[in-house]
Amino acid sequence: MPKQTPSRQPAKKPAPKKAARKTASGKTAGATSGTAGKAAARRAPGAGGPAKGSSKPGAVRNVCVYCGSGHGLNPSYTQAAQALGQSFAEAGVGLVYGGGGLGLMGEVARATLAAGGHVTGIIPDFLTQKEHMLIDVQKLIVTKDMHERKRLMFEYSDAFVALPGGVGTLEELVEQLTWSQLGRHAKPIVVANIAGFWDPFLNLLAHMRDDQFIRNGINVRFIVVDKAEAILPAILSAAKASGETVPDAVVTAKF
Repeated sequence: MPKQTPSRQPAKKPAPKKAARKTASGKTAGATSGTAGKAAARRAPGAGGPAKGSSKPGAVRNVCVYCGSGHGLNPSYTQAAQALGQSFAEAGVGLVYGGGGLGLMGEVARATLAAGGHVTGIIPDFLTQKEHMLIDVQKLIVTKDMHERKRLMFEYSDAFVALPGGVGTLEELVEQLTWSQLGRHAKPIVVANIAGFWDPFLNLLAHMRDDQFIRNGINVRFIVVDKAEAILPAILSAAKASGETVPDAVVTAKF
C-alpha cells in the first residue's frame, strides 16, 4: 500500500498579546488597554525598572514619591511634580508611586513617562476607580489593601520623597520617618517643602524636640529642600554618603 502522508494544518498566527496588570502575588488581575503596551516602550537608558529596590549599598534605582491626589491651590505644587518626574527620567531613576491618575500623583507619573522614564504604580483595589488608576505605566500592581500597598512601595524603593499632599501623604511620610528613627532602614527621605507647604509640620517636629518627645540620640533623619530640582541630587548625595542598607525583611517583618 502506498505510504500515507499526514495532512498538515496551516499554522495559526499567534493572537496579539494584551497588556495586563498584576496583583501583588504576580497573578494577572485583568487586561488593560493597549496604551499600557505603548507606555512600556518608552524607557530612558538605564530606566528598566528593577523588580525591587537595589540591594547595593548607596545605589538608587527607584524613588518612591508620596503626594496628593489633588493639585492644591498653589500652581508651584504641580510644577514641582512635573519637574521631579522629568528629572527622574533624565537620570534613569525609576518612579514608584501610588498608581493614581489624579492630582500631583498623576502629574509626576505622566511627566516621568513623557520624558521616557520608568514608572511603577502600586494601588489598592478599592481605589482603582476612585483615584483613576493610571494604566499607561510600565508596571502596575493592584494590592488587596493599603498595608500591602505601603509594604510594596517600601520594597520597590531606594529612597522616599514627600511632595505636598493630604493626610495620606502625611501618614506615609511619618511612617518612613519612624522606621528610620528606629533604625529599621537607612534609605534617604526628602521633604519637598515647595512654597513652604511643610513648614507647619517642620514646626511641629521642632516643638516635639523642644518638649523632649524627640530625645537627643533618637534623631528623625530627613532632608528638606525647597525646589524640585534639588530633590534628586539630595537623594543621590545622601545615598552615597550613607552607603548603608537594611534588609527589607527587617522592615516588612512589621507586617
